[in-house]
Amino acid sequence: MQIYDELTKDHRKVMELLNKLLSHADSSAETRNALITEIRDELIPHSRAEEAVFYNSLREIPEVKSMVMHGYTEHMEAETLLRTLQVTGKVDAGWRTTAEKLRDALAHHIEEEETEIFAAAKQVLAKEEAEMIGQAFVEMKPQIKEQGFMGTTIDMIANLLPQRFSGAFKNFAVTSKH
Repeated sequence: MQIYDELTKDHRKVMELLNKLLSHADSSAETRNALITEIRDELIPHSRAEEAVFYNSLREIPEVKSMVMHGYTEHMEAETLLRTLQVTGKVDAGWRTTAEKLRDALAHHIEEEETEIFAAAKQVLAKEEAEMIGQAFVEMKPQIKEQGFMGTTIDMIANLLPQRFSGAFKNFAVTSKH
């Protein structure tokens, strides 16, 4: 399957989970936090794998670079809202407002990505490349899901670095943790 299909499938799943969370506003803290964890387990691996294999495949192409860099920024915004939601959901302090902000931010990001970035990518990627990127994306997500907060944060920073530096940064960050 092409990367576009894989990303779209994930987008629908995360939005469905966020809508479910918001529609169960009166549910117990345990149910709410289980949904927030499920959202995290879908969103973080999706974002890191998308950055690593899709965005990084496109960001050196002048016609697409600014769109992709904007996508990185929106990923960071969504992840900040998600981390805030994790905290506010646990203490029942304004979590609904944060969940709505996250849903709105993701809806905006998805709309831009599925129209502008996908259209630009289809102009520069051959069908076979889009399929290889889609396969790499699918294979990478479970590996990322196994990482903790620090590992996915290291990946986020590495994905933003120029590709010639990202491997060295990851190696340094991993060895520095010990």
